[in-house]
Amino acid sequence: MKIAVIGGGIGGLSAALQLLKAGLDVHVYEQAPRITDIGAGIQISPNASRLLLRLGLKSAMDAVGMRPREMHQRRWDDGRTLQRAPLGPEVEATFGAPYYHFHRADLANLLADALPQDRLHTGCKLVGLEQKGERVIARFENRATAEADLLVGADGIHSRVRGLVFGPEKPRFTGCIAWRGLVPAERIRHLAIETASHSWVGPGGHVVHYWVSAGRMMNVVCIVEHGDWTRESWTDKGDVADVLARYEGWHPTVRGLISAFPETFIWALHDRAELPHWSAGRVTLLGDACHPMLPMMAQGAAQSIEDGAALTALLRVMPDDIAGALARYEAVRKPRATRLQQASAANRIRFHLPDGEAQHARDEAMARSSDRSIANIGWLYAHDAASTL
Repeated sequence: MKIAVIGGGIGGLSAALQLLKAGLDVHVYEQAPRITDIGAGIQISPNASRLLLRLGLKSAMDAVGMRPREMHQRRWDDGRTLQRAPLGPEVEATFGAPYYHFHRADLANLLADALPQDRLHTGCKLVGLEQKGERVIARFENRATAEADLLVGADGIHSRVRGLVFGPEKPRFTGCIAWRGLVPAERIRHLAIETASHSWVGPGGHVVHYWVSAGRMMNVVCIVEHGDWTRESWTDKGDVADVLARYEGWHPTVRGLISAFPETFIWALHDRAELPHWSAGRVTLLGDACHPMLPMMAQGAAQSIEDGAALTALLRVMPDDIAGALARYEAVRKPRATRLQQASAANRIRFHLPDGEAQHARDEAMARSSDRSIANIGWLYAHDAASTL
């Protein structure tokens, strides 16, 4: 079976590696001239890391990834702990795979390095698709073409494949804006920040930060409500002074991290209506192309890796019934992705509650039972997308 994967990000590359390991003839087409996944930090929980470990990537992942010992959530002003939960040895022992933090580019590059060179085609910007009987033909801006039995759109939130197959998208601005910064370790040694996933929640916003790139940099993401920036680009530069102004009065650690930004990038958070279907004929979607989610569950990349595993498993057992495999893929994956989209949207509200009665009730609930405890997070981390079909 010949498969064309459009998009050389984390979802597309991991899917290609899984499909290739299953004995399928896979090629990846990426519009950028080289693999340099933009953005900053990314969290890969055991439900996804177990799938990458099966590809023989443990040494490469350990070389650049960080293994946080815990998740630590604090109040915005006084730093009081609201909840802690293990992410280190206890999680690995329970779920059989580690929890990692990566720089997105580090993870994308190690996936690309694991793919045979002749399977990855850069500089291929998709401009057209045509389905002819049992074949799909992709046409690229550089006049190259690709013909396959199945085409997988793994081309992200602004998916060209989705647009060509299902028509123009209608993103909805959530009202939230985000800034991100990568802080070199030497700039923040004095803050003595432990290797953990840190989250600060406060009125109208929250901040997440953790070490990446083997501890050389701290990834920081600041999200606030009621922003007036509406562009959904990861490459628009922001102003560090604007970030500091929006976090006036927050804990000195938060402000110290922001003050140490060498630069910052700003983007608006949008959501999209649920797609009725992910597949049409011999074309299907995975990852952000079909189920984009707000970043409040840290599951966007993990779910794209799960998509690739499920699709691979189904094509392996249904090689002569692509339509049936795609129908089953959607039936298996859509409910789980939707659940996480909804959980992420709910966390946006919960993390940004104004100080008051509702916020106090939230803090007390977190103190009683951490939603990230091993008992409460098992439905997410224990899932094996390659076998629960």
